[in-house]
Amino acid sequence: MTYLVYAAAALAEIAGCYAFWAWLKLGKSSLWLAPGMVSLALFAWLLTRVPTEAAGRAFAAYGGIYILMSLGWMWLAEGQRPDRWDIFGVAICLIGSAFILLPSRG
Repeated sequence: MTYLVYAAAALAEIAGCYAFWAWLKLGKSSLWLAPGMVSLALFAWLLTRVPTEAAGRAFAAYGGIYILMSLGWMWLAEGQRPDRWDIFGVAICLIGSAFILLPSRG
């Protein structure tokens, strides 16, 4: 369940940041900012749903999922297919994320 929350948070963060990117880099209307800010607020709220006492641990473990989702966005929304180095890098990050998130701590 935690990974689903992370995936939803990543999608919300990427969509929110992309709204700002579209406005500043692609010349889109400033109206893109309103849904972008709502999306970023949703991202922050979703991260609070992760079952851990330490915010830093939740944020650190989230990093691997964010990288995976960013590459998915790049591929699906921007038409840029990830290369082998992207895949290798995200695999390392997901392993690191699992080491942070999965062990039980007493």
